[in-house]
Amino acid sequence: MKMFKRVATVAAVLAMGSQVALAEDASCKTVRFADVGWSDIAATTGMASVVLEGLGYKPTVTMASIPIAFAGMKKKQIDVFLGYWNPSMTPQIEPFVKSGDIKVLDTPNLVGAKYTLAVPTYLYDKGLKTFADIAKFEKDLGGKIHGIEPGNDGNALIAGMIKENKFGLKSFKMVESSEAGMLVEAQRAIKNEKAIVFLGWEPHPMNVQMKMSYLAGGDDVFGPNLGEAKVYTAVPSSYEARCPNVGAFLKNLQFSTDMENQVMGPILKKVKPNKAAADFIKANPAVLDKWLTGVKTFDGKDGLPAVKAALKI
Repeated sequence: MKMFKRVATVAAVLAMGSQVALAEDASCKTVRFADVGWSDIAATTGMASVVLEGLGYKPTVTMASIPIAFAGMKKKQIDVFLGYWNPSMTPQIEPFVKSGDIKVLDTPNLVGAKYTLAVPTYLYDKGLKTFADIAKFEKDLGGKIHGIEPGNDGNALIAGMIKENKFGLKSFKMVESSEAGMLVEAQRAIKNEKAIVFLGWEPHPMNVQMKMSYLAGGDDVFGPNLGEAKVYTAVPSSYEARCPNVGAFLKNLQFSTDMENQVMGPILKKVKPNKAAADFIKANPAVLDKWLTGVKTFDGKDGLPAVKAALKI
């Protein structure tokens, strides 16, 4: 009888080990993120990557425009995108969601974000306070509205606004650049007290680095409450079933605007995203408790102690 129990116990252990081994395909070890060149996405991707490395995974990052990132997910060349800003990106991601190629996780990874046009506060004080005021300052603005990288959803909203002559802006031109390029233009304008209208969003250190104000009246373009947004995680539709442990981690992964601002600050000073993320997590290890609830290492061990050991917390 004792021998039978021992054999049964060994069989049960072997079965459990087999289940762990089969829980995720070997291909899940590499987790391929998309980064569209925004500091907030670099920050969140950095935090996720640092944790996944501690769990024994090999995260990689592909720089791509938003349309290319979504197309990459459809082709299963990209596994995770942490930066679906709703509602501004909805027109771009919706066709992929409707076709069943991309799934958006139910819970946002960030709430309290905003995304709309902004101006230096001294220009706001001079009367450029709403979208309807932009045309009045056309000469001072040089007929320009500054966006970021080509293919970005915010640029598309600006372009549509100009094309449809909303707020009398048909004679304006949009300047496409990059996040960094736009910020340089904004900072230069502020230094010289020149007029400029540019894309602004929060979380982002720009909100404390520059005296800036958001324009009201753009609800029909960027959404209500100054483009109030929720940021979601998107994955290929089959990813959670194929890689359930990473899927569990992604579902747990939630940030705050303050958290992202703290990680973005060093990134804008040329600190590598993973280094900035690791420094933040080491200083705030409590964030790992929720992120790693029910999450294992790639080889099936408890995730929390493994990550803490990897980060020397």
